[in-house]
Amino acid sequence: MDRCFAVVGNPANRRVTLFARAVRAAGLPEPRVVPWLEVLRAGGADFGPEDIVRVDSPGEDPEVDLLLRGVPDPTRVEGTARWYERFTAALGTLRGGIRLDGAEDVAVMFDKRRCHAALAAAGVPVPESPTSGAAGAPVRGWDDVRALMREHRMPRLFVKPAHGSSASGVLAVDSAGGGRIRATTSVELDPDGRLFNSLKVRRYARERDIAAIVDALAPDGLHLERWVPKASQDGRAADLRVVVVDGRATHAVVRTSAGPLTNLHLGGRRGDLAGARQAAENAGLRWPEALGICERAAACFPDTLCVGVDLLPAVGWRRAFVGEVNAFGDLLPRLTGLPGSGAEGLDTYAAQVAAALRRAPRTARPGPHHPHRTGTTHVSA
Repeated sequence: MDRCFAVVGNPANRRVTLFARAVRAAGLPEPRVVPWLEVLRAGGADFGPEDIVRVDSPGEDPEVDLLLRGVPDPTRVEGTARWYERFTAALGTLRGGIRLDGAEDVAVMFDKRRCHAALAAAGVPVPESPTSGAAGAPVRGWDDVRALMREHRMPRLFVKPAHGSSASGVLAVDSAGGGRIRATTSVELDPDGRLFNSLKVRRYARERDIAAIVDALAPDGLHLERWVPKASQDGRAADLRVVVVDGRATHAVVRTSAGPLTNLHLGGRRGDLAGARQAAENAGLRWPEALGICERAAACFPDTLCVGVDLLPAVGWRRAFVGEVNAFGDLLPRLTGLPGSGAEGLDTYAAQVAAALRRAPRTARPGPHHPHRTGTTHVSA
């Protein structure tokens, strides 16, 4: 019988919609969608031996968020440790099928301390971190951050929730001369000390406010990394999101920002990929070498078909580091594959469908169909 796709996700989410479209365009039946809400309420889901199972993000659904984080307001930042515990437990309740995502891989990617250690052990260039791995320093609050900044001579660093995503709760901390300190973050601190996600990037210049944010985040776990000054494009800080499918870097987008947070939903802008490639080549960082760094990072997660790698080119474009590896980092609508990647003309989802079928070939093929093409390489991410 033919292989059939199944997706564990939130049915209204555009990730699920885009993947289902790619499956249909490949001439295959509509994928079975198993809502995260049902998985969490029923204690799992079962799949048949012919099901190719994709696990997608549980985000952007208030009911699912409440079950995972236990926080009634989905705009709150706190509760990521509870989210991580419940989410990783839920992955273990998905039974059967041919999995495109390794449960342990995903668990490591969603713990920045473990992910950093795995990358470093594999020789992937990463920013220095005092909290990496099981032997990393604990961070119980702002006093610990301050102490680690002094001990490791890190006047500029990123403070990240260990189980966060989409820059939620991340602070870019810069200690200036004269003992002054400031932080750039999307966190909104209200008068009652509660933390909220915001699409507006804020800058805090009072240490007591920064301390209050860090102290509130610390119980959920924190990861610290040296702030690597990024390369620039048109006077703006620049980095890249590179999607790796089945071991190959297939898609890439440049993200630029006037500040340290380049996430496009926080006001970052799409940059010029050809210009970034040329700048790197001119500085001596060969483009295949840069993509190879991302592929090495993805190889740390061999049971997962697709990951999104955040590649941080340093000032001058001569070196690059991996900031994070994202289990759900493929939401780049309308972006088609890199030349020579094997995914030319395919978006990230179509590339994954093709790769999944190569991994688990069907015993019978449907009739002829047109290749899935999504047009322009201009994207939002």
